[in-house]
Amino acid sequence: MAVVIPDEVLNIAQLSDVEMLQEIAILLFQQERLTLAQASRLANLPRLHFQKLLASRQIPVHYDVPELDAEVAMMREMGYL
Repeated sequence: MAVVIPDEVLNIAQLSDVEMLQEIAILLFQQERLTLAQASRLANLPRLHFQKLLASRQIPVHYDVPELDAEVAMMREMGYL
């Protein structure tokens, strides 16, 4: 499904199309309607960058066990652990 947001709305909100997607992703994540992975995909950001965006707004990251396991596995693959 495609959603069209008129340029007028973006101009009034003073947001770019990228920023609007990020705002929607953040809102849905805060409402626990999207997981961290889903919200980061919606925002078109790597998960770590999306987490930094959340942290910059003091929004806590809530994990479930499978998400935590996936994060640990990714950090191991990247050599952080």
